[in-house]
Amino acid sequence: MVGRQFIPLGHFIFAVRTPNGRKPTNHRLVLDGIFWIARTGAPWRDLPGEFGKWSSVYRQFRRWTLAGLWEDIMEALNQSGSVPSALQMIDSTVIRAHHQAAGAKRGTPRQGFGRSRGGFTTKIHLLVNAHGLPMRTEITPGQTSDYLGFDLVMADNLPRPSVLLADRGYDADKIRDGMEGRNVLPVIPMRKSRKKRIGVDRSLYRLRNLVERCFNKLKNARRVATRYDKTAESFLGFIDITSIRLWIRHLST
Repeated sequence: MVGRQFIPLGHFIFAVRTPNGRKPTNHRLVLDGIFWIARTGAPWRDLPGEFGKWSSVYRQFRRWTLAGLWEDIMEALNQSGSVPSALQMIDSTVIRAHHQAAGAKRGTPRQGFGRSRGGFTTKIHLLVNAHGLPMRTEITPGQTSDYLGFDLVMADNLPRPSVLLADRGYDADKIRDGMEGRNVLPVIPMRKSRKKRIGVDRSLYRLRNLVERCFNKLKNARRVATRYDKTAESFLGFIDITSIRLWIRHLST
């Protein structure tokens, strides 16, 4: 199951040095265990014994996450040029957090928790390419505006788009001016309150459904669809892991 996925990840995994502790004897088995947790949403203690001791798999997941392994893989995929990046889409979705996810150190706002119409929530901000593959994800408290999320995901280290699609939640002069200053065409419907009317290419805007479909695919991983993790790093780690699997599935077919 993981054979095809382990090969492209191997270079990055072996490049991450473990500062202390015993190294896993079977990295593939550890990855399988992490993928199982991401897919099922089960608690770490319920990890089947065939993947090894749950605490060892969890500690290795935290080591890789804190070392930035998943971000490095995502950056390499984005920079590989294997998928066109001239057309990009941005959107956000609110994820309900389980009550057991509360209680992390440094307080809930720093860990990406907040209060919105959905209750105790986290908001995922997502940028995808023309194939509907995730390019970058960030999380904020559930009540955070899309304006802030826009600045977080539009990173300088990503391939620059020629056209950016977004819904009217991103209709702000600051965003439009910033994109036009970077020679990017913003295709964003107007808010009803906007006085100066701005046209939008509706045939091009229809492609924005790719980002919504990407959210649906990410939420097939129950560890993403509902937040069980106390720390922002772990939750983002599961989002990136699921994103990497979408990339590899696309490239392998």
